[in-house]
Amino acid sequence: MPAWAARYVVAALAGLGLPATVLAQTSDLVSTTAFRVCADPANDPMSNDKETGYENRIAELMAKKLELPVSYTWYPMATGFIRNTLRANKCDVVIGYAQGHELVLNTNHYFTSAYTLVTQEGSTIDGVDTLSDSRLKDKRLGVVAGSPPASHMARNGLIAAARAYDLMVDRRYESPIIDMLDDLKAGEIDGALIWGPISGPLVKSDYPGMTVTPLVKETLPPRLFYRITMGVRQGERVWARKLNSLIRRNQDEINAILIDAGVPLLNDMGTGLLGEGN
Repeated sequence: MPAWAARYVVAALAGLGLPATVLAQTSDLVSTTAFRVCADPANDPMSNDKETGYENRIAELMAKKLELPVSYTWYPMATGFIRNTLRANKCDVVIGYAQGHELVLNTNHYFTSAYTLVTQEGSTIDGVDTLSDSRLKDKRLGVVAGSPPASHMARNGLIAAARAYDLMVDRRYESPIIDMLDDLKAGEIDGALIWGPISGPLVKSDYPGMTVTPLVKETLPPRLFYRITMGVRQGERVWARKLNSLIRRNQDEINAILIDAGVPLLNDMGTGLLGEGN
């Protein structure tokens, strides 16, 4: 590592209250001149190449705290995303990644959310919060094929009437969640089972008259809530700890960005909305 880069990292670690001895573990792959983010260019409401998604806003916050500019490597979040971005050393962090995924080293989580049931306000299933509710019998529910809610639907006899939407797509050309919400608006389905950090913001911005209900009462597997972290390259523990410190010290600002976007935030156990004491 060049002397100027070493001095920069030592100063940064000192500012975080971390011992300078961790410098020896710092990877030379992490940029010291930009906050390099791996992101999908068409993954609204999370990220896009216009930099208006809530993950873009979180990236800007992190970069500001590091006193660095944001630099993006854009790649569709489908097969090969991590291999062609993070592992190829084209960028240093993925802003949103599920906790425990083996492709990356996870930071501490910065929010918890759940799958949701989206319904038309005033419908007979408006506010239903468990997939075992008898009111869902014979209802036409949209679901992303292979997603966790599909297993619960099968258990509760809801698959026969379901409409499936594609899981792995290039969002530059296909938008199955938008299609699902459009079908709900048109009355072609009765409800839509969608990951909350997607459904909440989309409904808030573009689908007035719909209700987003987090499914926090399911007790059987698979779980429907997940803790979301930032992802870095495996082995870059110093970089992960640096991000952990930034997350911890700026959690209120991160929460404000997520709440403003419409993301349903849950407590760490996924049993209720954040702040409700559940």
